[in-house]
Order: sequence, then C-alpha cells, then structure tokens
Amino acid sequence: MERRKILHNCRIATMQHGHVPYGLLEDGAVVLENEHITWCGVLKDLPADFRKAKKFDLEGRLVTPALIDCHTHTVFGGNRALEFEMRLNGATYEEVARAGGGIVSTVAATRGASEAELVADALPRVDALIAEGVSTVEIKSGYGLDCETELKLLRAARKIADVRDVEVITTFLGAHAVPLEYSGRQDAYIDEICLPTLRIAVSEGLVDSVDAFCEGIAFQPDQVAKVFDVATDLDLPIKIHAEQLSNLGGAKLAAQYNALSADHLEYLDDEGAAAMASAGMVAVILPGAFYTLRETQKPPIDILRHHCIPMAIATDANPGSSPMTSLLLAMNMACTLFQMTPEEAMIGTTRNAACALGLGERGVVQAGYRADLAVWDIKHPSEFAYRIGFNPLKSRIIGGKL
Repeated sequence: MERRKILHNCRIATMQHGHVPYGLLEDGAVVLENEHITWCGVLKDLPADFRKAKKFDLEGRLVTPALIDCHTHTVFGGNRALEFEMRLNGATYEEVARAGGGIVSTVAATRGASEAELVADALPRVDALIAEGVSTVEIKSGYGLDCETELKLLRAARKIADVRDVEVITTFLGAHAVPLEYSGRQDAYIDEICLPTLRIAVSEGLVDSVDAFCEGIAFQPDQVAKVFDVATDLDLPIKIHAEQLSNLGGAKLAAQYNALSADHLEYLDDEGAAAMASAGMVAVILPGAFYTLRETQKPPIDILRHHCIPMAIATDANPGSSPMTSLLLAMNMACTLFQMTPEEAMIGTTRNAACALGLGERGVVQAGYRADLAVWDIKHPSEFAYRIGFNPLKSRIIGGKL
C-alpha cells in the first residue's frame, strides 16, 4: 500500500513565519507520509524522490492547516435559550436567577445527565466545528462543580474523540464558579471539591491542562493560585480566564506559573501584558462572549501587538455567554469587532491556537508537522474573515488520511 501522497495544483497558506502574508505559496505541493508532512513547497521544486508517489489534484483550491478551537465548554447539559428570551423581554439578571437560570440551571442539567447523554448532546456542536475544517477542540469541564459530575464531564469529552475524527484536549475547570451548596464559601469549595477532584481526574488520565476563572464573580487570585500550585505539582499546563469583567491581575498571576495562555482579557493592562510577554503566553481572544453579553470594553489588541504577544481566536462555545459553534464566525467577529486583521485571525485559529494548547508540530503546513489540513473552495485566505455565514470547506485531511 502506497503510504506517500502528493497534493498538488493548489495554493497553500502554510502559516509559516516569514515576510509573505499567510506564508502563501502559489502552485504548491504537499507530500504526506503516514501522519506527517514530509515536504511542502512549489511544485517545480518537488524532489525527484517524491515524484513517483500517488498524486491528488486539488484543482486550484486553497490548502491551509486544519483549524484549531483552543477554548470551548462544549460538553454540558441542557441549554439556556429560555433565559436568553427572558432577558430580551426585559427580565433582570436577578429575575433570571430566581427563575433558576444562569449557570445554576446548567449545573443542574449537567448533574442530571448521564455520560452518554452529555456525549450525544455535545456531538452536534462538535460536528459543526468539524464541518468548518476543525481538527482539534479543547473542551473544559466546569459545569459539574462536584466531584462526580466534573469527572463525568471529562470522561464525556474523552469519549468524543472515540466517536469522531477529531482530537480533544481536556481541561479541568473545577474553579469555574461556586455551586449553590458552597455559596459564600469559595475557599472551602476549592479545598473540599476542586483540588481533590483534580487529583482524582489526573490519576484516571482525564486531564491535559488546568484552567481557572479569576474574576469577582468567581475566584480571587489567591484561590486560583492554590489550584495552580497543585497543577504545577502534577506537572500540568496552566490556562486562565482573566480580565474579562475587571482587572484582578489574573494574567500576571498566570505568567508566574508560565501558563500557556490567558483568555478573554478585555480589561488587561500594560503591566499584565508585559508579564504575559515575558512568560511567552498566548492571548486567546473570545469575541463570541463579548458579542453575546453586549460588552463595550474591547480586548486591548494594540497593547498585545506592542508586546508581540501571539493572539489566538476561539469560539468559547458554552450555553450562556457564547452559544456559538462557528470558528469561521469567530474569525469574522474578531476582525469586525476588534479590528484584528484577516491574517491575524487566520494565524489565531491555526499556529497560535496550537501554541495556546501547547501542541507542537500543529497549525502550520511544514515538513515534520502533523498532516492535519483543510482544503477550501476559495482563492485567498482573506476570504475566511471577510465572509459571514459562509463555509467554503471542501474536505479535511486528518493525520494524513484523505
């Protein structure tokens, strides 16, 4: 069986660093062997050793790295469409909460769902991402807020990779919110539920990274630090929800732990950005939550550029603040709402998204990298961020499989 394949008659947005926007190659070719890329360049420069391999004519289409959604909460029970309607009909946050809405409703629905039900409910959301050329999805826990349900969420996330051709990165987000039974007792929740559950989840091989929500409505920096201390002891990468609604210094705290990323960042200041830059962190921009919550404080894109902080873009798919399962739409929103450039948006869903998850050899079309690619019926990569509600995907290539 011929394991080597050549994709040709295509333009390639390699997303490699360089002076050419998008790393764009005209009349390109990619050589795939097993799960990896063994050569990429202009067809006329194809080495003689590769010329006998089986060829696939892509008929002038555009090839990019497969997309990566590096921040989602895709596995949860129920939905919050009714409270969305209530708010639009004039209900206050307090009225919604009294009616059982908000994260309380999602926690209740998630606790009441079986693992199989959580997987079944999540698959349409994951399928929507796959249909847009996504090869890798990060999925967080955080809607159980007790030991049993947090573990159930992580097992369901792992199961998705068994039933779909997509890689799932699981993130433990036990420090997401305080459940009703621990109301006003954040420290007790961290000590009695969050940290013990994290240790059990790691012992069962369910965790790839650890996250926490550092915000006034969630957890204070000293409480987040306790979670990160344990994550460090367990040799787990760290991420953080930070500076979304206020500036508590979460990004700066995460930098002290050499975190992979800080996400949201609407209230990030120059000091926090400098700390992120020194730690080599990625800033994950989440326009879906900004849009859904009708926020007015934009993430400081110019400050991030000034400090040369890599920016990723993700859907933040969740039932409350970002019920969005389109990474292509997130790219458009990042450009339209935050004035990111189309190239920054494309880098943000490929190369930088891989970095935000600590994934080497992903997100770039380059020899030695994993052969996760997407083939599109468009001419130029600027079209991704330009179009709204348009999906030009022709096919995905995952691990070299056409």
